[in-house]
Amino acid sequence: MDIIEELRGKDPDSLEGTPEEVRNKTPEQLRQLVDVLDAHLRSLHQADNGELRDLTVAEDKAFRYGLAVREAAIKRIEEHRAVSEVFSRRPEAVKRAYAHIRNGIDGSNGVVRMSTHEARDTALRTLDDRSSSAHLRPDEKDQLEVQIRRNTDVARRIIVTETEAYRSAWMKLVTQVDGAMYLEDDERDAMRAYAEYRAASLSNASGGFGVPVFIDPSIIMTAQGSGNPFLQICKQVDVNTNTWKGVSSAGVTWSFDAEGVEVSDDAPTLAQPTVPINMARGLIPYSIEIGQDYPAFASEMSNLLAEGYDELLVDKFTRGSGTGEPNGVLTVLSASATNRVGVQTSGANFGPGDPYSVWKALPQRFRRKSSWLMSVDVNNKIRQIATANVFHATTVNLPAEWADMLFGKTTYESPYMPDTTTSTSANSGLAVVGDFSGYVIARRAGMSVELVPHLLSTTTNLPNGQRAWFAYSRIGGNVVNTSAFRLLVNTA
Repeated sequence: MDIIEELRGKDPDSLEGTPEEVRNKTPEQLRQLVDVLDAHLRSLHQADNGELRDLTVAEDKAFRYGLAVREAAIKRIEEHRAVSEVFSRRPEAVKRAYAHIRNGIDGSNGVVRMSTHEARDTALRTLDDRSSSAHLRPDEKDQLEVQIRRNTDVARRIIVTETEAYRSAWMKLVTQVDGAMYLEDDERDAMRAYAEYRAASLSNASGGFGVPVFIDPSIIMTAQGSGNPFLQICKQVDVNTNTWKGVSSAGVTWSFDAEGVEVSDDAPTLAQPTVPINMARGLIPYSIEIGQDYPAFASEMSNLLAEGYDELLVDKFTRGSGTGEPNGVLTVLSASATNRVGVQTSGANFGPGDPYSVWKALPQRFRRKSSWLMSVDVNNKIRQIATANVFHATTVNLPAEWADMLFGKTTYESPYMPDTTTSTSANSGLAVVGDFSGYVIARRAGMSVELVPHLLSTTTNLPNGQRAWFAYSRIGGNVVNTSAFRLLVNTA
């Protein structure tokens, strides 16, 4: 869009403070803005043949507003130039002062005081910095961008953790028992900035060292490369309390009423589903020798944490008890007679009509966005249903890895869904179909890590020459709309 068109309708007489077009831009972006404004303002003021143009009222306002934006941009460029000159005279002192401002250590926690727009744009610029995010896959960067735009807490955490000073400080603190003694001034400032940000934004200053966002598996593992189907198809929310609370309703029931007849009361019944937040924890012990002799050990932190964390989430989102851990989708649905659809023949050998039955039982409004969840054993049995007499049940041939579509909807695997060969008890679930936005995953703050300097023998209480990383992340999951699912079971 033409920049003059963007400026039309803006009243220069009502302009107060810095124009929004100038905010959150680098010096180079400001110079480019001035060049573009010069060209467009010149075209408004003077025709190609050199004659001065008579401006309309709208064009005059746009012209004067553009001049104001240009002056503000030039003023900021000059301010930057003046600061740069100071840098050249007092580099160390000014660098420390600049680090304080950048990290929010200005006496009142600047990062927390940033507006949503400022925090988002600053975090997006950090994500676009190739030196910071070069190790991320394109799908991971796309997912992070979504989270930055959706969750201001992730954006602010990126600002305070994705700096060279914080990363180097974090590595020292999680690899050296006395790492705090070797922190440089800028590293100490960066860690203090994270502590102040955490205290102000999460009302909880205690805890370990927050994992830098760009290697935090609890944040970036939601990318499409993850093997966790729940993180791809379920609704995900970010919270800063110990419980997510939503509002649900079956909707408003309309009616046709005769002329002059009192309308019925169609007010909906509201419910408040909740998702408690629980703590997932992992301990990674290692010998002192490995810590000293394996220089790449610490850089593998994200992989070490992600594998165990991902496996735990798949397990608990599938069959978690809901007590001190997420409430699994299988746990909730198997306990509800309304959601269970029994097979035609109880036991391992379900028939070709069973997938049709459970699909039919799912309400129409949930079929449009539905998915399937099952074990590989159930998927294999479905692949073998087709015969010469039931050719309509054909899915894929043996060379295919998986029957990835049923009734036009994607099927996903959970190794914690029951196998047909072991599903002989009543109400044992075989396959789930439904709109998985009815299952909410609530996450809080990301992952933190602490260094345990010495592990002690469980028998003698003496050091055993090992250290450990203690990692923890708070997360919850629960079915918030049981109507959105149906469960194929052995006995309904």
